[in-house]
Formats: sequence, structure tokens, C-alpha cells
Amino acid sequence: MALIEFRGVGKAFEGGVTALEDVDLEIGAGEVHAVIGHSGAGKSTLVRLINALERPTSGAVVVDGVDLTALSERDLREVRKGIGMVFQQFNLLRSRTVFENVAYPLRVARWGRAERERRVTELLHFVGIAEHAWRYPGRLSGGQKQRVGIARALAANPKVLLADEATSALDPETTGEVLRLLKRVNTELGVTIVVITHEMEVVRAIADRVSVLEAGRLVEHGDVRTVFTDPRREVTRRFVATALHDRPAADDLARIRARHPGRLVTARVRDDVRIGPALTAAATGHGVAFEIVHGGIKDVGGAAVGSLTLELTGPDDSVDRAIAALRATTPVEDLG
Repeated sequence: MALIEFRGVGKAFEGGVTALEDVDLEIGAGEVHAVIGHSGAGKSTLVRLINALERPTSGAVVVDGVDLTALSERDLREVRKGIGMVFQQFNLLRSRTVFENVAYPLRVARWGRAERERRVTELLHFVGIAEHAWRYPGRLSGGQKQRVGIARALAANPKVLLADEATSALDPETTGEVLRLLKRVNTELGVTIVVITHEMEVVRAIADRVSVLEAGRLVEHGDVRTVFTDPRREVTRRFVATALHDRPAADDLARIRARHPGRLVTARVRDDVRIGPALTAAATGHGVAFEIVHGGIKDVGGAAVGSLTLELTGPDDSVDRAIAALRATTPVEDLG
């Protein structure tokens, strides 16, 4: 069941700038949904429409069955209580301790002191930062600050958590830790998470489904495994390549050709094909030798995804037959 719906949504700003155009999108309850695109694609505008910090120029945004476009500002404040937000630059109150930062939205919502303290303590333990409860943000690392930000976003038990480039300011190791924490928020607390990012590795690591924005339009979406294994649009293929690093770039290919004069081909690795036996059968069955010269395979949604670039050596007609045999089991690109 869709928890968040975009129905023909457009958003234009003063000066004729169109941020989003005719977006139709459903985000299911309980999923981690990533929205990816380059700078200026409309990602941040889309997330601000979900919590109604922006209103669409056309169409409707529906959250938990409520059309946000039909609500007054007073009613929107009530809706926003069920939507948490995690920011790229943390947005913590520097003059308040970790405990006070997490307690702040509960204080605004007029929770009782005992109930407030119980909730904050619970959340600080959940995100793994209870030992720093009385420190100020200035004494925390970036990863610790983001854990505080996640705890604060969860304070009022939201159904939806919006993470806008939440790991962009973090190093790779800390990024992994924060992504694992967000996944726990989803699986253990049942919170629906919308991740806004320009990094396909973030999508691979955490998301169930992904939507690709380009110049304000939704150009591709689907489950993560399908989008990684069979991207339809060129922008998506470029994003996937940045996460898998499985195909040689032009300069890599030139160096490979200098060392390997045989025929070069790239074979896609599919979860439903045992690539090793398939490659051995195709090559040796036609008297062709092969060597793996480049490649990368990663786990995406529990499936092996990637490709291998091979040097095939033998008579041209034998190599042609070997490529044809391999193509019977998996897509193959002949690089010559």
C-alpha cells in the first residue's frame, strides 16, 4: 500500500524555473525508497513537497491518505509531526547538549518531562550515542552528529523519515555506519524512509526501490535489483557504473588493449546464471582461451550484479562462436 503518492506533480518557482514536471510516484509503506539525480534534478524539491515545506504548482501530494495540497498551514503542522527529517549538515543546536537536542521536538510538542526523558534515553541507546548525552555538538564527530540528528528525527515516532543527502558530509566508513543505522530504523521500527542522494552506492547499500530524476522528470524507477541489472536510461546507466565500477573506462581500456591483444568482450553477471561454468563452456567448447582482465561484482538486493571484461584468444571464427554461445546465457558486449 502506498504511503506517499505524487499525482501529476509539477513545481515551478518564480522566474520560470521548473523544478519538477508531471511526476507520478508511489512510495510503499515500510520500504526504503531512494531518489537519485544530479544537482538540479529536483531531488530536494521533491522531498520538501513530502513534508509540505513547498507546495506543488500542479498535481497532488498525498501522505498517509491525506492530500497535503488541500490543507491549511495549521493542519500541515499536525501532519509534519508524523514526518521526521535528517539533514546533510546535521542542523543541531550548538548551544544545547545531545540530550537536549533530541528532547527539543518533544518539548515543543509539550510532552511531559518524565515521558520526554524516557523517550530520549531510549533513542540515544538505539542510535548508539548514549555515552555522549551531555556533550555539546561541537565535541562530536560527523558520524556522531548524524546519529543525534537521526535520534531527534525519530523522537515523535514518525511514520516517515526523510534523509536529504544525509551521508554526503561523511567519510566512507562513517557513511556505512549511518546507512546501517538507517536500515535498522526501517527494519526494527517499521519507519518508511525516503533517501535523497546523488550516490548510487547509497542506493545499493540501503534501498528497496529507487527513482531516478533528470531535469525535473521521473525518468526511471523500480526495485533496486532490476534497476542495477537492467538500467533503461543513459543517466541511470552512468549512476550504476559509479557504484559497480565493473566496466573499464576509456583510459583503462586503452591500457588493457596494450597488454591484451586478443578480442575483448564484457559479459554481464546475472544472479540466475553461473557465470564461471557458462564462460568455461563457451570458450573451451570452441577451442578459445580466455582471461579475465577487468570486472566487478557486488551484492544488490541479495543478488550478484556486475560484469566481467575478458580477453578471448583464438581463431576469429572460433571467438565469434564462443561469443555467440556466451550470449545465449547472458548479455555480452563485443569491444573488439
